[in-house]
Amino acid sequence: MKIGVIHESQKVTEPSKELLVEIRDRGHTAYYIRPSKLNGIIDEEIEFTYAGKTISLDGGIIRNLGFLLTTEQLAKRIDILIEMEKSGVVFINNPQSVLLARDKFESLMKLKRAGIPVPPTAMVEDPFEVMRLVEKWGEVVIKPVIGSLGLGSVRASDPDIAFRIAKAILSVNQPVYVQKYVKKPDRDIRAFVVGDRLLGSIYRISQGSWKTNVAQGALVQVFKPSSEIEELSLKATKVLGLDYAGIDIVEDLEGGLKILEVNAAPLWKGFSSATHINPAKYIVEYLIQKIKK
Repeated sequence: MKIGVIHESQKVTEPSKELLVEIRDRGHTAYYIRPSKLNGIIDEEIEFTYAGKTISLDGGIIRNLGFLLTTEQLAKRIDILIEMEKSGVVFINNPQSVLLARDKFESLMKLKRAGIPVPPTAMVEDPFEVMRLVEKWGEVVIKPVIGSLGLGSVRASDPDIAFRIAKAILSVNQPVYVQKYVKKPDRDIRAFVVGDRLLGSIYRISQGSWKTNVAQGALVQVFKPSSEIEELSLKATKVLGLDYAGIDIVEDLEGGLKILEVNAAPLWKGFSSATHINPAKYIVEYLIQKIKK
């Protein structure tokens, strides 16, 4: 089989390397594909090319479409992947679900409609509305609409400070994503799902910061998940149409478990170091079985 790992980066990231190695170790041909170099051509036949050469895949693992994209660039990359899927290429996660999970607000809205507990969240383009939300919720986290690793997330309890943050975000033509701060222990939970299986879960314990991202210095500790965590993780993954996912869960001291977000291309360094499980093995195995169906 010919299988691509699709990631927009000049430097191959560690998770992508592990996926490529796993594909090759199973006797298949592995390609590292940057979506910016992937093209669709309509002529006498529909053709897909990569860096000027015709490309044909059996399957692919979509990891990253790029960070600072225009609407047109994102549309081009998603369109081509969708058309490749229609031509018979099996992707995990599929392009539509990757796009859904990338949009934090829309994905939380879908989880909420499915009865999955999420924190109070808003998407606005008015700094005065941000002030009103702080007055209503008391303390909020203002996040990038599209982002990861905890970068750019700011915690605020002062309406005037929140107003200034919102003004700065709006000045570069970005909407403001606001989430009520969840009072929790100095940790959150990262659960990792592949297919219908919860591979495991870890605590991410903050170190001198309110952020619990491993990239921000959090420590990791493996623990046996409860049936509630397992059920919540599997349901959230299914609701968003994902084949595999990293689910961020908080233990709300005022109201049980809540899902902060679902990541369609999770990193797993912290997860692997705590659990000694390499998700690449299970992701590639799942994709191969899906191609064979």
